[in-house]
Amino acid sequence: MAADFREILFETPEPHIAKVTLNRPAQMNAYSTLLCAELVEALDIYLRDDDLRCLILTGAGRGFCAGGDISGADEEHEALMKTQLSHGREMRDGMHRVILAFSRLDKPTIAMVNGPAVAGGLTLALSCDMRIAADTAKLGDTSGRFGLLPDEGGAWFFPRFMGLDLALKMTMLAEVYSADEAEDLGLVTEVVPAAALEARVMELARGLAARAPLAVRLAKSMMMRGQTLSLEQSLGDAALSVMVTNPSADVREGVKAFFDKREPKFKGK
Repeated sequence: MAADFREILFETPEPHIAKVTLNRPAQMNAYSTLLCAELVEALDIYLRDDDLRCLILTGAGRGFCAGGDISGADEEHEALMKTQLSHGREMRDGMHRVILAFSRLDKPTIAMVNGPAVAGGLTLALSCDMRIAADTAKLGDTSGRFGLLPDEGGAWFFPRFMGLDLALKMTMLAEVYSADEAEDLGLVTEVVPAAALEARVMELARGLAARAPLAVRLAKSMMMRGQTLSLEQSLGDAALSVMVTNPSADVREGVKAFFDKREPKFKGK
């Protein structure tokens, strides 16, 4: 089903569940030009396949994602960096496309934060709907240690998740936090023992996959749009959305299953 990727892995470990693994473990899964392009393609595959109802994003090896690759090993990156304008072009054509692709998904995503998620890696995790972190993971913004900026979207995401003052403190001081500290700051949804991380994420993914796909997708869309709407506009959005869900076969199945005292079998219709 998936393309022949080189720097990510795309799997379907169970029915209705997709798993994308950033696969540059030697670089702590720091993103490259190619990784960004492949990740956008993987998200498109997930979006277009109605049989897939939840996506898990994680990293290979010890890390989730260390942000951008500053090693200079990416020849295409080096070629792009010959002019000042090319820096902005690389960002727009690379990680910005990834972050926007996540923002346009109306299907659920879970970041399985198995290790360090820093700088652009933290932004990538925050682009997902939930972030389940191993208790050994580290999260923060290290861009300032290199004189760099939170340019992958961190300047937008960080204040929204942790408040402006704490976001400024994290970025300007280049702070990195333990998983528990990150949870307290609002950057992590849940922290679990490292040995239980995959089991917990799969449990959540199965739960999402078992829910009515139309309702899940519209609920996510409504909440995302609601961030920029007034209450009256949001209620109007809800009134339009129920015209899709309420007459659906899934709602009839949900009601019938309730009275039959069984689990519903939703089909997204």
